[in-house]
Amino acid sequence: MSTTPAPGTTPLTELPAWKALEQHAVTLKSAHLRDLFAEDPERATRFSLEAEGLFFDYSKNRITSVTLALLLDLAEQSGLREHIDAMFRGDRINVTENRSVLHVALRAPKSQKIVVDGVDVVAQVHAVLEKMSEFSSRVRSGEWKGFTGKRVRNVINIGIGGSDLGPVMAYEALKHYSQRDLTFRFVSNVDGTDFAEAARDLDPAETLFIVASKTFTTLETMTNANSARAWVLDKLGDPKAIASHFVALSTNAAEVSKFGIDTANMFEFWDWVGGRYSMDSAIGLSTMIAIGPESFRAMLAGFHSIDEHFRNAPLAENLPVLMGLLTVWYSNFFGAQTMAILPYDQYLKRFPAYLQQLTMESNGKSTTVSGTHVKYETGPVYWGEPGTNGQHSFYQLIHQGTRLIPCDFLGFMRSLNPLGDHHDILTANLFAQAEALAFGKTTDEVIAQGTPDWLAPHKTFEGNRPSNMILAEQLTPEVLGKLIALYEHNVFTQGVIWQIDSFDQWGVELGKVLAMRIVPELKSASPLQHDSSTNALIERYRNQKV
Repeated sequence: MSTTPAPGTTPLTELPAWKALEQHAVTLKSAHLRDLFAEDPERATRFSLEAEGLFFDYSKNRITSVTLALLLDLAEQSGLREHIDAMFRGDRINVTENRSVLHVALRAPKSQKIVVDGVDVVAQVHAVLEKMSEFSSRVRSGEWKGFTGKRVRNVINIGIGGSDLGPVMAYEALKHYSQRDLTFRFVSNVDGTDFAEAARDLDPAETLFIVASKTFTTLETMTNANSARAWVLDKLGDPKAIASHFVALSTNAAEVSKFGIDTANMFEFWDWVGGRYSMDSAIGLSTMIAIGPESFRAMLAGFHSIDEHFRNAPLAENLPVLMGLLTVWYSNFFGAQTMAILPYDQYLKRFPAYLQQLTMESNGKSTTVSGTHVKYETGPVYWGEPGTNGQHSFYQLIHQGTRLIPCDFLGFMRSLNPLGDHHDILTANLFAQAEALAFGKTTDEVIAQGTPDWLAPHKTFEGNRPSNMILAEQLTPEVLGKLIALYEHNVFTQGVIWQIDSFDQWGVELGKVLAMRIVPELKSASPLQHDSSTNALIERYRNQKV
């Protein structure tokens, strides 16, 4: 291995491994996966890895053993191992906000200790988990009653960003394990339609709202929460009803109490957990109510198993590290701008949307931790849909379009809903798509099958389109935890290489600040002092608002 500079002291593009990768990429760009497989009968074995119940086949990537060695050199020269250790110690690696980054503490076993500022945060986490478990059991059993004495049959989670995307993704992913006599809905958009449709057919007397806002002042969340409060009071009348129909995920006891929620029903979380990393904290209360405390803890165990793998496995045998390095490889040396997430399980239909926030809010940065502007690409666009639906929409572009789009395929050996040949057909499509992307179909092969010469170019598949295959036995709460942690640490790996802070999100602030300025302007005739376009839009809204 090359000599490793001290982490962060050398600009990324000046690292020896980066310069070597630039030269190496020139030769790989002309190599085809057909040839790479033909030259190496053991390729599928050499470029695959199994750990913690997940099988990772990365042989269909445009890499060789030299590529892998150089990428691992880059990880070492970037101080990846030191950064991993710093995160698990609780160091303040979120530099711009001067915070620790400890989502790993949310799933640490009770026996573990992680001390931050003299406080064992693991003990705090388990205290909240116990409180969540007790409350969830009361709701699931019917012991928790609404104001009129009726049992709760509906749970509506009100949040935004990580306070919504995590819970809704987890509910959909684990719906098979949910308590089916309870209805779960999720409200995040400040568009009134979101709340109106969520509540339209429900009885307030049987509905519990979970309001997720750390400060209890988030504009979108509190706008929806106040509408929910009015909806409940319109039916039940007495303000005392609020305490029976609302609980809070927050740290602002004063505002929670002012809203009418009993602070005994306020569930805490901490500033060392970013919203997009918080679904296994109190933010996951709706998930725990849906699947029960036991299944929730199984999910946490899945998270923890990948945490320990990421923390301890050699970089060359480390699932999140390899995934992160491959993303860097395509983003920075092949010009790939997007990444497709393609789960072949209908329960994971919201998983790509969840990963959009996790990856793009984390690594959508153009400034290094030292404050300099980056000179390379960061943060690819993540997107996707479950198979086989996507095959009949955007796969055309992946197969025959002009853009290189690396793909992550996710599949399971056994279905949660065995039905005839459905799962065999689904899995056949999963494997076939990865094969077709890698090897394609040459013009000669097309003509040999009887296609006219004039039509052959249209039916030719270039191939050489890279993909990863991630397989597990079955989608369980534990496996879902493993998959989420896999991508969390994949994102962290990318951020370390790119020398950016993956845990702040200043990019969401400016629009929110300007919106707060514009809200009162929409309701008045006050003079406007924006640019000419924004002024005209506000004036148009004022004139036509009904």
